[in-house]
Amino acid sequence: MKILVTGGLGFIGSHTVVELQNEGYEVIVVDNLSNTSLSVLDGIQNITGKVPAFEKLDLREKEKVQDFFKRHHDISGVIHFAASKAVGESVENPLLYYENNINALVYVLQELQQKPEANFIFSSSCTVYGQAETMPITENASIQTAMSPYGNTKQIGEEIITDTAKVTNINAILLRYFNPIGAHASTEIGELPIGVPQNLVPFITQTGFGLRKELSVYGDDYPTPDGTAVRDYIHVVDLAKAHVIALQRLLNKKNTEKVETFNLGTGTGSSVLEVIHTFEKVSGKKLPYKIVGRREGDITSAYANTDKANDVLGWQAQSTLEQAMASAWKWEQKIRS
Repeated sequence: MKILVTGGLGFIGSHTVVELQNEGYEVIVVDNLSNTSLSVLDGIQNITGKVPAFEKLDLREKEKVQDFFKRHHDISGVIHFAASKAVGESVENPLLYYENNINALVYVLQELQQKPEANFIFSSSCTVYGQAETMPITENASIQTAMSPYGNTKQIGEEIITDTAKVTNINAILLRYFNPIGAHASTEIGELPIGVPQNLVPFITQTGFGLRKELSVYGDDYPTPDGTAVRDYIHVVDLAKAHVIALQRLLNKKNTEKVETFNLGTGTGSSVLEVIHTFEKVSGKKLPYKIVGRREGDITSAYANTDKANDVLGWQAQSTLEQAMASAWKWEQKIRS
């Protein structure tokens, strides 16, 4: 079966391509390379023994999306990662996020709705919950007002998919991830942020390596045990495997609704300081950091109730925070060597 992975050379996308190829799927990747590099293809090939088909394509260009689907009419499923993903950047440049995250999604769905049957996995986020009222967060938690344009694009994206699925032959699964970190055990692929990292863990590993002078911890006055924000950090390989399981659920027609939703996390919340101390433990390095003011768009706490994914998908996160941080550090050392 041919599976399209949009944004497939990105952090989560590339790890998912590996898991798909390991399961025997024929993968075609589209990516505009705005936040990754072609060298990721080599990493995927080194792990799996085969290179996926690749097309450089910007999904905001509607005519090119139409042309792509004309040429690849035999696609059995789509996993849609292609999107901008940094909370802070979205606050500073909201129109970039609305154009990139919404238009690309609409153009892909417009092509899929013409097919007699389409299976669609959406890369969503726990940001759709905003600051949830209770922890851990279940899939039934109310969708709060988005705290950032990025979060809003994920809420709108879910609504677009749900509305479209009602009146078309598209079946979809929305995967709401918590905070993906780490790298493949082979150190062939990992997180490759271009410029200054927007996420905590690559900033930690770059600081540990000496590329950054120090890490900024945004706020130590949150109502949490140590005052720093709490998140659910999930190893990217665990996350990638969940995508394959979700896709197989649709391909095997095991879904019980046109659109299903699953939280993907570990079920454990870790504070920023806990993540820093875990890095120090696995690396043997003291990490320089300073406390600065809170960052706009950040919430206090978010960690998952994973019962639904565990029970319905039969999926469970396997790696600990320590293992994930160790893999991220190993990757950082490799790409800097």
